[in-house]
Amino acid sequence: MDFIIDAITKWIKDFLIEAITGNLSNMFGDVNTKVATIAGEVGKTPEQWNSGVFSMIHSLSESVIVPIAGLVIAAILSYELIHREQTWKQQTTASLLQPRVIAHRAK
Repeated sequence: MDFIIDAITKWIKDFLIEAITGNLSNMFGDVNTKVATIAGEVGKTPEQWNSGVFSMIHSLSESVIVPIAGLVIAAILSYELIHREQTWKQQTTASLLQPRVIAHRAK
C-alpha cells in the first residue's frame, strides 16, 4: 500500500517540478526580451524616438525661446548701461562741486 502512496507522491512532485521549471524558464525568457526591447528604446536619440515632437520642440526653440532670450539680454545690458551712465554723471558732478585748492609756488 505504501508503494501506491509513494508513486502518487513522486508523480505529483515530478509534475510540480516540471510545471514550475517551465513557468520560470518562460518568465526569464520574457524578461530578457523586455530588457532587450527597453535597451533598444533607451539607446535612441530624441529624433529617432519621436521625430514629430523633437522637430516641434526644435522649431519652438528657434522661433520663440531664442528671441525672448535676446530681449532679456538686451534689457539687462540696457539697464547696466543706464546705471553706469548715472553713476558716471554722479561722480563727475561730485568732482566738479568739490573745491579745488590751487597751490601757488613761491618764487
